[in-house]
Amino acid sequence: MTAIAVQAQRLLGQWRPHRSFFESFIRTLIIVCTALAMVLSSISICDGHWLLAEGRLFGLWHFCTISNQTGPHCLRDLSQAHVPGLAVGMVLARSMGALAVVAAIFGLELLMVSQVCEDLHSRRKWALGCVLLLVSFVLSSAGLLSFVILLRNQVTLTGFTLMFWCQFTASFLLFLNAMSGLHVNSICQPWGQLREY
Repeated sequence: MTAIAVQAQRLLGQWRPHRSFFESFIRTLIIVCTALAMVLSSISICDGHWLLAEGRLFGLWHFCTISNQTGPHCLRDLSQAHVPGLAVGMVLARSMGALAVVAAIFGLELLMVSQVCEDLHSRRKWALGCVLLLVSFVLSSAGLLSFVILLRNQVTLTGFTLMFWCQFTASFLLFLNAMSGLHVNSICQPWGQLREY
């Protein structure tokens, strides 16, 4: 029984993937950039004020009117903005943004677990984490696009706030990290060899 256990341990030791310093560095960089994207997206959605146009501040959660005398006056009832479909559309936009953050959290967790607990399934966990990052990118981009479409008559390039650009940057980073992660995985361990395992 002991001999079988020793042989099994040797086989696992032979199959354990050996990574170069450069590969480990790239994977760590992808994890750090993904965490940054997740933080940016979370802050942007929690703040939610994405567009300033003609003295009005449009957000995911509030609609504000701004005047020099009284300061900003914010309402939760988005129908008061008198923009067709804004109240319903913002529910969709913020739901997709929130789901994007959730998908990014699970993707990031899989990326980290694949690096901390290295086994025969580490590369599959990494690939699944990258796929979740792609899902997060799609949801985040859909939220951004729906916001812009809803307010297309008020949109100007200079009207977008810092929070909007944070969300835009987070979406770009999610896409970049997902594609980079999948590319690194395919270069370092071809898919054909994964099937052999």
